[in-house]
Amino acid sequence: MAKNILDIHKDRDPEGERLPIRIDATSNGEFEPVPLEARNRAANKLAHEWVSENARRAGRSRRNFLVSACGAATTLLAVNHANAMASKRGAKFNLPPESALDTQAAMEALGGNEFIFDVQGHYVNPDGAWLSKSPDANRMFRFVQKECVQNTPADSIEHLQCLRAEEFIKDVFLDSDTDMMVLSFVPSSRDAEPVTIEEADATRRIVDAMEGDHRLMLHGRVNPNQPGDLEDMDRLAADFEISAWKTYTQWGPDGKGFFMTDDAGEAMIAKARKLGIRNIAIHKGLSFGPQSFEQSTCADIGEAARRHPDINFILYHSGFDLSTPEEAFTPGAGKAAGIDVLCQSLIDAGVAPNSNVYAELGSTWRFLMRDMDQAAHSLGKLIQYCGADNVLWGTDSIWYGSPQDQIQAMRAFEISEEFQERYGYAPMTKELKAKIFGLNAMVPYKISMAEAVKRASADALSARKHAYLERPNPGFATYGPKDRREFLTLKSLGG
Repeated sequence: MAKNILDIHKDRDPEGERLPIRIDATSNGEFEPVPLEARNRAANKLAHEWVSENARRAGRSRRNFLVSACGAATTLLAVNHANAMASKRGAKFNLPPESALDTQAAMEALGGNEFIFDVQGHYVNPDGAWLSKSPDANRMFRFVQKECVQNTPADSIEHLQCLRAEEFIKDVFLDSDTDMMVLSFVPSSRDAEPVTIEEADATRRIVDAMEGDHRLMLHGRVNPNQPGDLEDMDRLAADFEISAWKTYTQWGPDGKGFFMTDDAGEAMIAKARKLGIRNIAIHKGLSFGPQSFEQSTCADIGEAARRHPDINFILYHSGFDLSTPEEAFTPGAGKAAGIDVLCQSLIDAGVAPNSNVYAELGSTWRFLMRDMDQAAHSLGKLIQYCGADNVLWGTDSIWYGSPQDQIQAMRAFEISEEFQERYGYAPMTKELKAKIFGLNAMVPYKISMAEAVKRASADALSARKHAYLERPNPGFATYGPKDRREFLTLKSLGG
């Protein structure tokens, strides 16, 4: 194993250069980073100014202020101001002005004790065999936080240690309020996985060894259009206690995807049923390109759900697509992509809300944080057509670093009364958010309330977190590509 080049206790951002709420262009590697709009840049600029001023007024260093709840509140208030100036009226972050300097007010708005179950997390093994398969592996993730790349040779891969298991645990379980996470997978050929099921299971066992009591659950990656994957489902089910199957309908070894309603999809569903693991997590939205665009939409989901009411279809990214800005849904309008396709598919198949189709928010919510009107429409439609019990929390971290800023933003998120009245959207109450954060996922993942309480309370990992919070040291960094050059670098290496 490469040496540990990043001390977990070393100050990550001593000068306070990074904001705790990250409105930026970072991608999860599945879409080209989208540059910020003028209002986003204005919000970040204003947040930096307000942070400096509020830190001075509070008699604190800039870094110390940023780590506090007031730092996050100040940033979100700046986002609100910039959105209001741009006439974004669909939603806002509900924070009182005093939260910028009053820690108690900030914690009331941004803190919480919900059970947070993140059903889409990722881990990349920095010591995996996949590195040997790429002659340019040393370039992989050179764009991770600067503490990892300083003083390392250009041909070194030591910077990948920023993604090791210990860092993953810090980002997810120490620097955020996440209680449980599902480790998922990225599309790849069978011999070039950035993390194998064995490596993911080893990471889970690291948490278990800390008496974390299975705070990590696993997916089993299956692409039925790839030779060997259907047959390997038996091994995954028998050896790794997987909780769901993960598939990419827009991916294939020849670049061509499949539908959940064609022979490949039906074969996977039948095998999942036979093995008794009836959760299928399907990447829908964030199209990989024109060749498989049709398979990336949710047009097939309603019919698949109607045919197989005993199977849970968990839609990663909820069908969200960057090519189609989210607006109000009009049944029969014939949208070609986006959440509207999911809504129409459910209507056409007669699949009622709160049935067997679940919408997951990984990368979707992270992107929507920069556009409050789209956020209101997206969440509003998903709650209305998938159901208040069937919207699931996911963050797609590690790509976006610690998921805490996504959690804080969701806690404060409020759809405007204007949009509620005009479009029939549900108010974002604390009760509804608690469902989204974790209670909803307990049903398909078969977690009892007693089990949830056990996993989120007095284990060794919790004790470690309490000690860590005496001197928290979040990095406020993101790991995914942030511009076209970094995105193309990652894609050229098979990311």
